[in-house]
Amino acid sequence: MRFLKLILGALTLSAFAVTAAASPADPKAGVEYQVLTTPQPTDTGKKVEVLEFFAYYCPHCYAFEPSLEAWIKKQGDNIVFKRVHVSGGDAVSPQQKLYLTLDAMGLMNDQMHNKIFNEMHVARNRLNRDELVFDFVAKQGIDRQKFMDAYRSFGIGGRIRHVNALMEAYHVDSWPMVAIDGRFVTSPSLADAGSKSANSETQLHAEALQVMDALVAKAKAEKK
Repeated sequence: MRFLKLILGALTLSAFAVTAAASPADPKAGVEYQVLTTPQPTDTGKKVEVLEFFAYYCPHCYAFEPSLEAWIKKQGDNIVFKRVHVSGGDAVSPQQKLYLTLDAMGLMNDQMHNKIFNEMHVARNRLNRDELVFDFVAKQGIDRQKFMDAYRSFGIGGRIRHVNALMEAYHVDSWPMVAIDGRFVTSPSLADAGSKSANSETQLHAEALQVMDALVAKAKAEKK
């Protein structure tokens, strides 16, 4: 009986070790995250830069947002968080320009960000034409003409080119994708690559946040 207990104990420990090895809390480069061959410059000093590449039309970005917001608050002063609305086809361009214009005007914040997500995914307003965007911002109490002038300006064109350059530098081909410290990239699907244990989007998000925790800690330690 004692021998059987020892065997069972060893099997339990072995199973625990396998689970721990597969845990995204100890992520592996090339599995749960990728390391950029060419590190990108950051301007956040001792704090860790975190970029989220997202799109308003993307249902996975919308689903990820509540968990991501809670994670950002938990990180506090460890990070500087920035969003990057990805480029796409003609139907995506108005949404991207909406984000970039509000940001340029100093009107983009978490409340506005969530309003736009809800407008698309709850109210089912696709915001895929300029006029729909202009109508939406006017309903938020924003001066329609001032917004239109900024939306159509050379400055926004320059911001779009900058986004395109970032997407190329970070090899962004799907979203949401998160880049940390200009060196590491991960996503909910990447974070599950090692274990393939997630059976819901909620679990994918939890795994991604664990990987992000580990990468922020790694980047922060290397900055000291």
